[in-house]
Amino acid sequence: MTVFDHPLAQDKLTQIRDKDTSPDQFRRLVTELAEMLMVEATKTLETKEVKVETPLAKTTGLRIAEKITLIPIMRAGLAMLEGAHRVMSGAGVGHIGIYRDKLVNNTVEYYFRLPSNVKGHHIFLLDPMLATGDTASAAISRLKQYEVGPITFLTLLSSKPGMERIQKEHPDVKVLTLSVESELDDRGYILPGVGDAGDRIYGTVDH
Repeated sequence: MTVFDHPLAQDKLTQIRDKDTSPDQFRRLVTELAEMLMVEATKTLETKEVKVETPLAKTTGLRIAEKITLIPIMRAGLAMLEGAHRVMSGAGVGHIGIYRDKLVNNTVEYYFRLPSNVKGHHIFLLDPMLATGDTASAAISRLKQYEVGPITFLTLLSSKPGMERIQKEHPDVKVLTLSVESELDDRGYILPGVGDAGDRIYGTVDH
């Protein structure tokens, strides 16, 4: 687990914590934070030397050698996809729809779609919140069924219990976050957190 404490990122995090931040501002900030997290998360990717000819001379440069796939956990993770894709525009994109159902005390998967030939790809899993860890752990387990390569989980906020669960159940997964927060309320929301990220992104109200 790595906490990304860049001053610009922390400034934007403070803005999304503010209850008066509008949905359009919230979406913009989440996109910008995802872009920053993606830059940080990809700094150790494997590269290879390639020859290239500029308008003036021949030279060598570096290209990313790994195959990359971005996968948001719907619905809130979709807001991170745009920023991550700006950084890795050539990456494949998959989608996972999964949520925690309190009535059945389990996770429910309602959508799962990956690019073809995803075996061995470096997966960047996107979700603004890592709260109880239920949906994140379930999503990671499903991805491993497809024999993907390394998995890096990008999240804006993490709870300490959620982080500990991922470290216990998936110790091979790297987690990059802006803050680790100690508490969850009785509904499973991170405290102090930002509230329900999906509702704040899309301006919806949970009835």
